[in-house]
Amino acid sequence: MIRRREFLGGAAAVLAASRMARAQDPIHVAVIGLGGRGDDHMKSLSLIPSARIAAVCDINQEARERGAALVEKLTGSKPKMYGDMRRVFDDGGIQAVSMATPNHWHALGTIWACQAGKDVYVEKPACHNVFEGRQMLEAAAKYQRVVQVGSQGRSIPYRHRAIQHLHNGAIGKVYLAKGLCYKRRLSIGRKPAEPVPAGLDWNLFLGPAPMRPFTWNRYRYNWHWFWETGNGDIGNQGVHEMDFARWGLGKDLPSAVVSTGGKYVYDDEQETPNTQLATYDYGDCELVFEVRGLPTEAEDGILIGNLFYGSDGCMAMDQSGFRIYQGEEKKLAFEEKIDPAQAVDTTPHFANFLDAVRTRDRGKINGPLDEGVKSASLCHLANISYRLRRRLAWDAKAWSFGGDAEANALLTRAYRAPFVVPTEV
Repeated sequence: MIRRREFLGGAAAVLAASRMARAQDPIHVAVIGLGGRGDDHMKSLSLIPSARIAAVCDINQEARERGAALVEKLTGSKPKMYGDMRRVFDDGGIQAVSMATPNHWHALGTIWACQAGKDVYVEKPACHNVFEGRQMLEAAAKYQRVVQVGSQGRSIPYRHRAIQHLHNGAIGKVYLAKGLCYKRRLSIGRKPAEPVPAGLDWNLFLGPAPMRPFTWNRYRYNWHWFWETGNGDIGNQGVHEMDFARWGLGKDLPSAVVSTGGKYVYDDEQETPNTQLATYDYGDCELVFEVRGLPTEAEDGILIGNLFYGSDGCMAMDQSGFRIYQGEEKKLAFEEKIDPAQAVDTTPHFANFLDAVRTRDRGKINGPLDEGVKSASLCHLANISYRLRRRLAWDAKAWSFGGDAEANALLTRAYRAPFVVPTEV
């Protein structure tokens, strides 16, 4: 016969063991948005023992079925399938979500997830406009959610070492940081409006954006080049290099911005520039960012990356590593070359996110939301200056252009109900 004390003692041991086991249970994640980045999310999460891909979500039935098949192939377990992210947030078994949707869905999806008690990994840029970034920050704080932005380079050790060299004075006082996005982009041409393909929920795809007739240019990837859904290449590939440039300077937002450029050579439907130059005034230094989608030459051997200039030298950094030059003769003082395998960034970034989810320590996040919002906001400020064709003064404390009503109007958008980013989260 088992005595009561023995039973209670045994039960306590079982309970403790159960709690320990639960602490090590995989975190149930839903991947929302199953395009190119969504595929990378699924593949990366499948490599992390602390994650279980419990659900996939996309507005396209074909994408859902393909995503579910991929997860089953990678993990041996078939996930649930959802066509509407709101059903994911209703699922009490989902603990965290990864948002690999188009830019115009990042903020609202993140806010809804936070309100539903889910932690969030959201792709870059963190937000589609400045207002949305601030609302995301409020939601994450209010609901005490872990939110990691897909600034994957912040989880790569050599990037940290490079930035540390800058902050330790390897090139003296840094007076200029340059971000380069010389990524070749072909013309998207013109595509006619046509019936919405079977299995595709076009209303949900557009979400916060105005209703438009379906065209392939507004849907598959090329949504990046329309203001209503994307932010051009400065907010696409460029936001990574923008983030590194700002990180290297150790700055937040500037006192002024001016951006010029245009969509040159091509006669097509693209709205965003394929050639763009942005300059940010920080008083004691400046940040310069350049987009070139047309044929061009590299700068110091870099097509996509960063250059930093200081009183005692300069640094070049890209996916191959970084180089430090010193003195008037620009002599190579230090170089770290990276094996391409070491430049893989999504998996460690997800692992870092899941570690923070498990421990509830938001201080562990390598790509925190506030940093992601600042870097995305730099892209938005440049685009506003570009669209208005003039220099703009920025009030970093008020997060506004002061009394400039025309510029302030572009800090947000007119939302299409019911897909409205709330003023009260």
